[in-house]
Amino acid sequence: MPKLTQITPFLMCSDIKAEIAFFEDYLGFSTGFLSEGDYSYAFLRRDNAAVRLLTTDADLTDERCQNMIYIDVDDVDALWTELGPKLSTLPSGRVRAPFDQPYNQREFHVIDEGPNLILFGHSISPGK
Repeated sequence: MPKLTQITPFLMCSDIKAEIAFFEDYLGFSTGFLSEGDYSYAFLRRDNAAVRLLTTDADLTDERCQNMIYIDVDDVDALWTELGPKLSTLPSGRVRAPFDQPYNQREFHVIDEGPNLILFGHSISPGK
């Protein structure tokens, strides 16, 4: 039986260069492919996580256009230690530091340039 190996979400953006810069500078991704034109497209990766960016002329300030992606990590606090200093320079309201969710996940949240909500997390034991 064929094996699924990865899911790669498309995130819409109005300024692909700003979105790429955000993913590279704040989240440590690297760009594997970029095609610019009327509708630009980029593929970015970090470890086993990847995203595809696509430009749109849609009004991305409309909350109905906001996407959410969840990136599972092996140690959210270690990732926060790496990314937190840079993320703390973003405007107020765009970052939520690590916290425990009632559904047994430890997470931190970031709003990118899109504005897309990116959640990073890992499982924790109940009551931890």
